[in-house]
Amino acid sequence: MNVKDNKKGAIEFSFAWIFAIVAGVLILVLTIYGIVKFMEFRGTQTTTENAMTIGVLTNPLESSFETEKRGLIATPTEMRIYTGCNNFTLFGKQTIKTSEEIQNKWKEGIEIPFQNKYIFSENPVEGKNFYLFTKPFEMPFKVADLIYLTSTMDKYCFVNPPNDIEDQIQNLIGEQDPEKENPNENFLLKNRERDCPEESTKICFNGENCDISVSTRYKYVEKNSRRMFYEGDALMYAAIFSSKEDYECQLDRLMSRTEQLFELYRDKMNFVFQKTGCNSEIDADLIIMVNLIKDYQTSQDLTPISAQAEVMNSKNEYAECKLW
Repeated sequence: MNVKDNKKGAIEFSFAWIFAIVAGVLILVLTIYGIVKFMEFRGTQTTTENAMTIGVLTNPLESSFETEKRGLIATPTEMRIYTGCNNFTLFGKQTIKTSEEIQNKWKEGIEIPFQNKYIFSENPVEGKNFYLFTKPFEMPFKVADLIYLTSTMDKYCFVNPPNDIEDQIQNLIGEQDPEKENPNENFLLKNRERDCPEESTKICFNGENCDISVSTRYKYVEKNSRRMFYEGDALMYAAIFSSKEDYECQLDRLMSRTEQLFELYRDKMNFVFQKTGCNSEIDADLIIMVNLIKDYQTSQDLTPISAQAEVMNSKNEYAECKLW
């Protein structure tokens, strides 16, 4: 009896240890799995919060009475910023997504949509410091602020620009990165393409042999063998700093916003006339403009819209009752 009891106890003892080891391994595996998933969640949460933060940080650059502003976004770690555009709804949406390096892997966050932002940039832009500047898009009144986003790791060399463009770029050159001794490294002005740094993106005005060509006569920007037409300096910079797909999408959003603003001005004109009898004398021009915008398809359709905007602005300037 004693021998059998010992054997039985030994068997029970060994099964107990085996069960304990297996259970311990399972608990350890589940714990590690949970930690990994938590880290992945935290990584996604962090990158998503970064996208929201970037959207918020661009707010001071907008809604300003100043014609243009600039700013610098500094991040604690290396980051990639992706900007996107969709025009599926009336005003469309700007999207921002960030990717951050966590445990030697790039973790992407969730796209955050913004209805009232218009950001033009390469996709992605990468670095720890990002430079932003804005210019108002007017048609002829201010429609929106356009935001241009670049990394301080990138260099842009403007070759032989017209005097007014050169003055604007000179204004943009400033203390962009306080860690650099020379603050003029991101935007350069040169008379010849061969004077540009080898690693820079070369932008030629009315010339060739550059990464980007700008025709101020025919008002287009050629990039990657594709043309984007523009009216005004704000759209010219937009074409320089973004892809054709994003440029055309954002422009479509801007046209939708412009159309709605003209509809509001038409209501305002009718209201003022009914209350005071004062006529702005551009009622027919408003109808023409709205119809032109309704027919808008691509940036090639900008010329007649811009011409009509100039006509309306001139009439509004001398009107007894100004609309804007």
